[in-house]
Amino acid sequence: MNYKGAKEYILNKLDKELKPIYTYHGKHHTLDVLNVTTELCALEDVNTHDTKLLRTAALFHDSGFTVAPSNHESTGCDIVRSILPNFDYTNEDIEKICGMIMATKIPQSPQNHLEQILADADLDYLGRDDFQSIGNTLFEELKSLGILENEGEWNRLQIKFLEGHRYHTATNTQRREPHKQRFLEKIKKELI
Repeated sequence: MNYKGAKEYILNKLDKELKPIYTYHGKHHTLDVLNVTTELCALEDVNTHDTKLLRTAALFHDSGFTVAPSNHESTGCDIVRSILPNFDYTNEDIEKICGMIMATKIPQSPQNHLEQILADADLDYLGRDDFQSIGNTLFEELKSLGILENEGEWNRLQIKFLEGHRYHTATNTQRREPHKQRFLEKIKKELI
């Protein structure tokens, strides 16, 4: 498996093909998810092979945005299935990667430990100190796409999302959930 080649390929693709309108779903988000995935693999004691698969899934999880935002997870799997054989990934590994990518679809429904790790890495920021600044990039993206118009709509959407979200790994349940709950309470107070 040529992880390094696959990484170089997808990062170049994101650089060239992602539209600037994606202020949240940009290359910076992919790199953040990659870093958190690497961290969670160590903390959750994932073996070397599965760590490479998870890191690959992190790199490709939002690659579908190079085509369109709707059904981007399925589109990302199409990209994975067409590209990763060129980098010596087996069909079995590719299908595992696709399972991980699909586990990031909202509402998240991971079916195994590897899928839980990627799902948690994708929304790790919900329980981090940079929650507000990262959230602002999503707000800007949703406004640009015509999905939201104002901050009130954004805050109501965030409350609904945070109330429905849960972390899946023991690591993030412990280290991120308490912070996420504090952010939720803060947003609720701002709406009153």
